[in-house]
Amino acid sequence: MPRFTRIQVYQQMAETRIVPVFYHNDIEVCKGVLQACYQGGIRVFEFTNRGDYAHEIFSELNKFAAAHFPEMMLGIGTILDAATAALYIQLGADFIVQPLIKEDVATVCHRRKIAWIPGASSLTEISRAEELGAEIIKVFPGNVLGPEFVAALKGPMPWSSVIVTGGVEPEEENLRKWFSAGATSVGIGSQLFPKEMLKAKNFDAIREKVTDTMAIVSRLK
Repeated sequence: MPRFTRIQVYQQMAETRIVPVFYHNDIEVCKGVLQACYQGGIRVFEFTNRGDYAHEIFSELNKFAAAHFPEMMLGIGTILDAATAALYIQLGADFIVQPLIKEDVATVCHRRKIAWIPGASSLTEISRAEELGAEIIKVFPGNVLGPEFVAALKGPMPWSSVIVTGGVEPEEENLRKWFSAGATSVGIGSQLFPKEMLKAKNFDAIREKVTDTMAIVSRLK
C-alpha cells in the first residue's frame, strides 16, 4: 500500500518542483542518495525500473524511506505494462511514471487510487492522457521538445500540468526556462548525480548539489 494519496503526491510535486530520477544496482548507494536528497529538501523521488531485480532494490529502499524519511514520497518510473505497475504498487510505490501511455496501467493505478503519470510528446497524447484521468503528464524527452513546446501547449490547453524529464539541468538559467514556459515540475537524473560522486559515494556533495538546486527553485517561485 502507498503511504501517500495521489492528491498528496500531485500537490507535493507542484510544491517541490524538483523530482530526482535515479537508478543504481547497489542498495547502499541508493540509500545514500535518497538520504542526501531528503536532507537537501526533496520530498518526491522517482526510482527507475531499469535493471535486473530492480523491484527488490525498490522494496528495500521503500522500507528504508518509511523508517527514516517519513515525508518522502517514493515512486517508480519506466513502467511499461500493467503487471509491472501492479508489482510495484504491491511493494508500496506512491506513484507510477511511464515514458508512454498505456490504458491498462491507468486502470490499475486508478483502481487503487495511485498517482499515474504517463509520458507524452505531443498535444494529442497529452489530451488523451488527460481523458484517461492523468492529473500530471510527463513531457519526454524534454531535451528534444524544449521549453518552447511547453509554452505552446499552454496556449490551447492552459489547464494541462506537466513534469518535464530528459535533459533538464540543475542550473538557474535552464530551470527558469522550463518554469517560465509553464512546467509544473521537472525530473532531473544524471545531472543531479554525477558519476564521479556516485563512484566515490560522496553523498555530502550530492546533498550540497540538491540543496543548491532547491535554493534556485525557491528563487524562481
